[in-house]
Amino acid sequence: MTALPRRSLRPLTGLALPLAVLLLAGCQPPPPPAPAPPALTAEGAAEVHRLRPLAEAGDVEAQYQLGLLHDEGHGVPVDDVEAVRWYRLAAEQGDARAQFHLATMYRRGSGVAQDLAEAARLYRLAAEQGLWEAQFNLALLHADGAGVAQDHEEAARWYRMAAEQGYVGAQNNLAVMYEEGTGVRRDVAEALRLYRLAAVQGDPKAQFNLASIYEQAEGVPQDDAEAARWYRLAADQGHADAQSALAEMYREGRGVGKDEAEALRLHRLAAGQVSARSQYVLGLLHQNGHGVPQDHAEARRLFLQAAGQGHASARNQLGFLALNGLGGAKDPAEAYRHFLQAAEQGESVAQFNLGELYALGLGVRQDQAEAARWFRNSAEQGDLDAQLKLAGMYESGQGVPQDPAEAVRWYREAAAQGDAYGRYNLGAMLANGAGVEADPAEAFALFTLAAGAADERIRQIAEAARDRLAPTLTQAERERAEALIREGAEGEPG
Repeated sequence: MTALPRRSLRPLTGLALPLAVLLLAGCQPPPPPAPAPPALTAEGAAEVHRLRPLAEAGDVEAQYQLGLLHDEGHGVPVDDVEAVRWYRLAAEQGDARAQFHLATMYRRGSGVAQDLAEAARLYRLAAEQGLWEAQFNLALLHADGAGVAQDHEEAARWYRMAAEQGYVGAQNNLAVMYEEGTGVRRDVAEALRLYRLAAVQGDPKAQFNLASIYEQAEGVPQDDAEAARWYRLAADQGHADAQSALAEMYREGRGVGKDEAEALRLHRLAAGQVSARSQYVLGLLHQNGHGVPQDHAEARRLFLQAAGQGHASARNQLGFLALNGLGGAKDPAEAYRHFLQAAEQGESVAQFNLGELYALGLGVRQDQAEAARWFRNSAEQGDLDAQLKLAGMYESGQGVPQDPAEAVRWYREAAAQGDAYGRYNLGAMLANGAGVEADPAEAFALFTLAAGAADERIRQIAEAARDRLAPTLTQAERERAEALIREGAEGEPG
């Protein structure tokens, strides 16, 4: 019996998307509340004139306010150097607000040479006085290892202090740490509590993360309606990832009524905010003509935008378009470059496609050993087609040393996923006993299961192989085969 191939180069035609990535708050929080300084007017200049002698006399409040005026350009032109001077004088007298602002100037390198270690020192001084803004920023530095040794436990400690004062960014970031078990013991219930605290205060990142927990059923029963509710709240605030996630729920009718027009609207909103996920999905819709006119040039434009942000699946699609001359000139060498970039990012379909280019010599010098290497990378991620290709190479000794046991191993991986070609090819090897121990009972079971495929070609071949093998089985082998058939049928997908 000859091994049957399954299929060759392919794009990602489906719209299955990876799980949402947890979002951390990382932006500089606003400065502590202070009276609104006067604008750059005669009145503002008068305020500066009033404060300066007080500041020069050592009045800490005047020093802080004068630093703020120069920092923000109220009453005087923006002057970072002068702001640093006044903040430093107030900070040296122990003013937490001035310590915080001076730390921020060091962190940014504004008015002073950038010095993250000094920023961390000043943030700590302010944080120890209970200033939540400083606690939050000190946590960020510890989480990133910026200016201090990376220490997730210390980051969690400072996030917790800021969170207990009600700062939503700290509540969200601490929740992410509890969900991932970073710096704290993993506790999804605590993550949920913290996300909810921040979400009900209107924080879009926390709303998005809370929705993701309900969508992915992580530590809670899956609740698509609740997920959609929180995604919508974040999306209504312009949160691009929430718009993209909610769009998929509308497209699939999960938690909301199915509405492809609303899905398209939300994806376009998110793509306009440079959401790589929505750019990729819109590219697929245009490539396949789903809900929009088929337009390969527009698909290519959208994939280029997403790939420019590091979206590996979009890069794979660009390779497929280039290889087939869709939306541009046919260019196997360009296809190779796109597949290689996506494959190196770990995209399993791109790894499979790159293996095919090496196997066929398309856009690159033919190299069966390199083809086998990329098929293996893809197969180890569970890609059916790559598992079948790799098994066939081990069976024939093409690009790898001939190894029937390895061939059986990879055919078995594909068969375990319910694949008819994997079942047939594994059955053929077990029926023949070619380099492996023959097992007629399992071979008969595999042929029978493969004969249930929708694909007429494999169904007919499997039926013929089964019928040829049937008369040779002993009663014991037939009984074992029937048990294996029942077991295989019970394990069939959906």
